[in-house]
Parts: sequence; structure tokens; C-alpha cells
Amino acid sequence: MLIVLKGLRFRPRLSLCLLLAFAAATAMPARAQDPAPIRIAIEGAYPPFNFIDQNNELQGFEVDLAKALCEQMKAECTLVQHEWDGIVRGLLSREYDAIMSSLEILDQRKKRIAFSNPYYHIPAIFIAPKDSGIKDLTPAGLAGFKIGATIRSDHADYLERYYKQSEIAFYASPVEATLDLLVGRIDAVFGDKRALATFLASREGECCRILGTAPDTPAYSRQFYGVGLRKEDAELKNRFDQALAAVQADGTYERIRAKYFDFDIK
Repeated sequence: MLIVLKGLRFRPRLSLCLLLAFAAATAMPARAQDPAPIRIAIEGAYPPFNFIDQNNELQGFEVDLAKALCEQMKAECTLVQHEWDGIVRGLLSREYDAIMSSLEILDQRKKRIAFSNPYYHIPAIFIAPKDSGIKDLTPAGLAGFKIGATIRSDHADYLERYYKQSEIAFYASPVEATLDLLVGRIDAVFGDKRALATFLASREGECCRILGTAPDTPAYSRQFYGVGLRKEDAELKNRFDQALAAVQADGTYERIRAKYFDFDIK
């Protein structure tokens, strides 16, 4: 007996094998598609962390780090420029999958979203005139001294909470605080190292020096920044955490950091 299939003639045993193979092939599921790119939102207006260059492209520390993390994850990523206003709302409405735009890890934000492990923090430091006799930066050591800080900042909150024997002077910006430091109205300024290091590098800043970072006790634990993620994306958070650990271990993180900062931010 012969069986005809699409005009071809086969022997029964051979035809049965071909029919089974044809059925199996048509029953196989389609090959899984490549995973969708990870969309990462970046503001592009906070240099040197993120900014738009003259070619209208995103650049900066966080841009370079995002690319390094994606390479480590072997993931295709798309960088999405998004203004700061509503950037968390955009994450929750699934306009993108992650935020790498100097999003501080705050308890209030953690009620809405998840965070990766911190990928940078800005040390808090005290600066004073070069001839200052201040040596002890603990609350007891700075008792009686007048310290400047930016109003409604983490630095001001820290001083108000722990440095109760010091006089705290509040300013609208670090620039205003350093101006008073220059003319001797205050004894020291407490603030983030990036802003105060910029002042110290200026001609006016030649008057002053870094006294040191905030003491270990009481610890200053604010201003840590991480990748913002949706709470349900636990697997993606784990991928970012593992990639961050890997680029910190192999030196990639330090090479990127040194391109933008002359002090440790890890």
C-alpha cells in the first residue's frame, strides 16, 4: 500500500515517521522572544550625575553606571529622559522599569517603591577656616560654636537633633553659609561634600579646609541613593543588586567614579 502526501509517494513505515515528525514540529511552541529592554528613567538635569550634552544625549555618572550595570546583567537597556516632577509616578504607571536619577532612599518613598542597594552617597563634612582650632567634631567638641547649614536639609535636621549645645545658623543655600564663614560670622559649615568641595576649590575657598566627616556617633545616615523599582519587581531588584556588587568588585565602578568625582562616594 502507498500513501500520497502533497503529491509525494512514501512507503507506509517511512510515511508514519514523517507524519509523526511533522505533527511534533507543528506542536512545538514558538521560540521564546528575547526579553524586552529594561527602560531606565534619568532626568538629565543634575550634573555631574546626569545631564544632556551638546548633542542632546544623556551623559553623566549615573548614565555611565547604568550602562555598566546593563552590560553586567547582559541586558538590553533603554535610557528614558523624564523630568523630575512625576518621575516616581511614571515608574508606578509602567512608563519605564527603573529610575537612576539621584533618587534618595527615604522611608517615605519606600512606602511606594523598592530600592536597590545604594549605588552612591555624598559624605557630610564640616569645613572651617584654616586657622580654626576645632579638632573634635562630636556634639561635645562643638559645644559653644556657631555652625551653618542649609535650612530644611538633612544636615540641618542632624545638627538640630544632636548638636544642642551649639548655635545653629540656617541659610537658604550652601553658598550663603560659606559667605558668612568667609567673614567670620560662623565658626564652621556642615553640608554635603560635593557642594562644599566646590567652594574649597574656588579662590574664595582658599581660606578654609575640611575638618572631617560627621562623627560615627551619632551617625549621619542620610543621603544614600539607589535604583528605584516597583515593589513587585523583586527579580529585577536582585539583578541590579548583583550587577552593582560585580562592577564594584571588578573596578568598573571606581573607574566611572573617578571620571566625575575626586572623592569616594560609594
